Amino acid sequence: MKRLCYVITTLVLLVIEVLIALFVHDNFVRPYIGDVLVVIAIYAFVRIFIPEKCRLLPLWIFVFAVFVEVLQLFGIVRLLGLSNNRFMSVLIGGTFDWKDVACYAVGCGVLALYEGFLTKRLCKAK
Repeated sequence: MKRLCYVITTLVLLVIEVLIALFVHDNFVRPYIGDVLVVIAIYAFVRIFIPEKCRLLPLWIFVFAVFVEVLQLFGIVRLLGLSNNRFMSVLIGGTFDWKDVACYAVGCGVLALYEGFLTKRLCKAK
């Protein structure tokens, strides 16, 4: 049941991310909310395979997100020859930005709170 919830959450978040990418061209939702949601989507995806509580998972997702952001600093899309592939360019991103790192931190902070809440809830159930 947990896995199914994470599958549904992942799919819903992916649809929201695609809708934001395609139809939202503002200065807040797309650059900030989209970056917060992307780490939550990654978390939900990983939890499909690791459904039990994983206290450090938000930290590992943050490290992964920052790693991808740093790759953008070095022009990873260009280095991989994907500059002409719009989908991959949008998915990977092309520009390093500290604001993105801050958004990833916010999203992972929300996830850490969720993990903490989940722990307290599970402990009360025992």
